[in-house]
Amino acid sequence: MRRSVFLVAALGLAACTATAETPPDTCGAVARANLVGQPGRLLEEMSSIQGTVRLIPPGAAITEDYSETRLNADLDDQGRIVRLWCG
Repeated sequence: MRRSVFLVAALGLAACTATAETPPDTCGAVARANLVGQPGRLLEEMSSIQGTVRLIPPGAAITEDYSETRLNADLDDQGRIVRLWCG
């Protein structure tokens, strides 16, 4: 009985530790990670961005449509970039 309980617990833990795949950086968010802390308007001024840029102030409602080439920037209350992500 103890062995079967241990086996079930071990299998359950193994399932929980499966590695999640890292989403592809299709919008260049990783390459622009150095912009975190900078004003969001810098993204609008960059000519090297190929897709669209969406600046997201705190509490803003955003659409749930997914665009792999769209660069999203979460901003703080002062308009500085706190996170960059694709979608």
